[in-house]
Amino acid sequence: MAQKQAATATGIVIETRARFGFTAAPRTTDDARLRLITQHLPSAYAARLFDAVQAASATEQQLRDIAAERLQEIYFKDRGRRAGWLLAEFTAVEHIDL
Repeated sequence: MAQKQAATATGIVIETRARFGFTAAPRTTDDARLRLITQHLPSAYAARLFDAVQAASATEQQLRDIAAERLQEIYFKDRGRRAGWLLAEFTAVEHIDL
């Protein structure tokens, strides 16, 4: 309970080493690259991921999809300030730490 309150009040930090590729606009780099990303996810973005981690029924793929969606919005799109057309693909995950 305290972990959920902290996550929804202040957010969480996610660290992952994974291959990220993109569905991108023409003439842009969309080749998948291995990246190490450490990113703070604000509470609004962290709640869904935290709930999925705590749910016994959440599959590993569901967790990856949620993490990719959140990192796409915060890290790659800068909360809608850039690359609005970009869709990140999260594959070859080596690790994810929350």
